[in-house]
Amino acid sequence: MSRVLIIGAGGVASVTVKKCARLPAHFDEIYLASRTVSKCEALQKEVGEDRIKGVFALDADNAKEVEALINEVKPDLVINLALPYQDLPIMDACLATGTDYLDTANYEPKDEAKFEYSWQWAYQDKFKDAGVMALLGSGFDPGVTNVFTAYAAKHYFDEVHYLDIVDCNGGDHGQAFATNFNPEINIREITQRGRFWENGEWKETDPLSVREDLDYQNIGVRASYLMFHEELESLVKHFPTLKRARFWMTFGEEYLTHLRVLEGVGMTSIEPVEFQGQKIVPLEFLKAVLPNPGSLAEGYTGMTCIGTYITGIKDGKEKTIFIYNNCDHAKCNEEVGAQAVSYTTGVPAMIGAMLMLNGTWKEAGVFNMEQFDPDPFMALLNDHGLPWNVLECDESPFKR
Repeated sequence: MSRVLIIGAGGVASVTVKKCARLPAHFDEIYLASRTVSKCEALQKEVGEDRIKGVFALDADNAKEVEALINEVKPDLVINLALPYQDLPIMDACLATGTDYLDTANYEPKDEAKFEYSWQWAYQDKFKDAGVMALLGSGFDPGVTNVFTAYAAKHYFDEVHYLDIVDCNGGDHGQAFATNFNPEINIREITQRGRFWENGEWKETDPLSVREDLDYQNIGVRASYLMFHEELESLVKHFPTLKRARFWMTFGEEYLTHLRVLEGVGMTSIEPVEFQGQKIVPLEFLKAVLPNPGSLAEGYTGMTCIGTYITGIKDGKEKTIFIYNNCDHAKCNEEVGAQAVSYTTGVPAMIGAMLMLNGTWKEAGVFNMEQFDPDPFMALLNDHGLPWNVLECDESPFKR
């Protein structure tokens, strides 16, 4: 028997809950907690009380409150789909109760737009000594892209040298300006400086200043911009033969124009300002007026293409492959009432949880996705709605 506590009730959590609920052989009992308990209750009503056994109001910033709920529910695994600010309190609660932990995005402090694994990697010895496992970044990017890299290293290369992760949303939601996941996290991520690994060191760029026009499978050519993404940090650590590792994401000109205007007038700032006698954070206010990402599913057309270009050596010869997934927004909405960006994160969270619960991926300590055998995860992607393809390329589309 397996019992899971899922923290969070947004778009990604909705997908994960619905996917877990369809697999009673792996997820016998599901419990759901969020700051807004009404969201949990709505999901419970939709999925069924026979599958979601209980819902709870929870302040996930409060480690003691999370600890108390874990002690009440006694789950085998906590699936953290809350905000990245809450990773450490939830990890503290899991450590205190001896409960395994999984998340989809790494920690970042609320008062600084900076995300890196150092805070969570610092828990390695504590989790190992306690006999507890933490699996970090079991989403798509990070997550599936890490597993794609491990799969390529295992089956296609003797050494991997160049890595370019690409994330294209070729869909149309019909909104003037909207983000496909939490606006606050999304905009913090996009507006920080770019960073990539090259020749043994990190190099920085101005935000969205480096562009490549790439041809994405089943979508076409899209403008792609270099950014920093957390999986680069773990991949260069675990694949030391990498000479260069970068991350690219597509943005339309209309989106970037809106973003520049909002940034220019201070609406993307995380510094509090005085407004009518109280302190407010502009970005938090902007989040409140933008469309809820979960509301974008209806009428969303087109698809995503997310994958990994890898160049390396096999049998003394250089080669390049592209491992990728296309995910259709309309099909995701038809299946689980979500758009593809939520789907591509929510499904891998369920798969990572399944592999932990059945003991396929099970070891004490703090781990990134690429540290485990990629084959079981890759097989489950095909089984649960995220089929992947491997394209052998004549050459890399990226310049050296």
